[in-house]
Amino acid sequence: MRTIVITGASDGIGAAASRQLVARGHRVVLVGRSPEKTRAVAEGLNMPYHLADFSDLAQVRRLADELLAAYPRIDVLANNAGGIFGPRKLTTDGFEQTFQVNHLGPFLLTNLLRERLVESEASIIQTASAAARIFSRFDINDLNGARRYSGRVAYGNAKLANILFTRELQRRWGSEGISAGAFHPGVVATGFAGNLTGPFRFMYHNPLAKRLLTTTDEGGKRLVFLADGKPGTDWLPGAYYENDRVTKTHKLATDEQLARELWDRSVEMVKLA
Repeated sequence: MRTIVITGASDGIGAAASRQLVARGHRVVLVGRSPEKTRAVAEGLNMPYHLADFSDLAQVRRLADELLAAYPRIDVLANNAGGIFGPRKLTTDGFEQTFQVNHLGPFLLTNLLRERLVESEASIIQTASAAARIFSRFDINDLNGARRYSGRVAYGNAKLANILFTRELQRRWGSEGISAGAFHPGVVATGFAGNLTGPFRFMYHNPLAKRLLTTTDEGGKRLVFLADGKPGTDWLPGAYYENDRVTKTHKLATDEQLARELWDRSVEMVKLA
């Protein structure tokens, strides 16, 4: 039985993966933003839960403290929390919301849990997206989207950051027993993009969406493939996956210097140094 922490577990693929992993005999620690939704999923599974809104880094720090106090082992950390947002908005921490929720929050949480994760020889999983390849216009000097912004480009940039983080995480911590992987869950029929307007919203919320898009259970299986699998045997650490296969993504995803610079700038932004 592994102890598996899943953020963004109150609905969508996070909740689906939680149900599947519990059915396989694992202890799943659910993390969500909504008290009501997170509690309902956790109680239905008879599993523990914690609350945190990743648009507030103070809540991420509190979450890390709670996890360290409660769980002597963390075998898997699945950084699944994220989202796409509408007009550009800064968080209370002063960062563009999409970048913080999708990248800076998970980056901070992972680093705060480092010692426990290393002790556990943990797998660290990022829920990325094919949006990194399709929509990203990544500019390391404009991480907050101050010069050029659109909701879908910001989301693509954040998902590329997830993949760059995975690569650099593997390079820095792999020798200590950590295995990192990133994956695309599919274009999943959830409430995703419900706060947008235009074609991106229509793609997810038109009357045919539930028939044509990937189900949450199928998307959850993509996470389970990595969380339940054995690194180095079932999946390749440091790689990006689509449909449970190593897949190419944006050409910048293999830029080692860019991955290092993103890491260093993220450290400064969340004040880890």
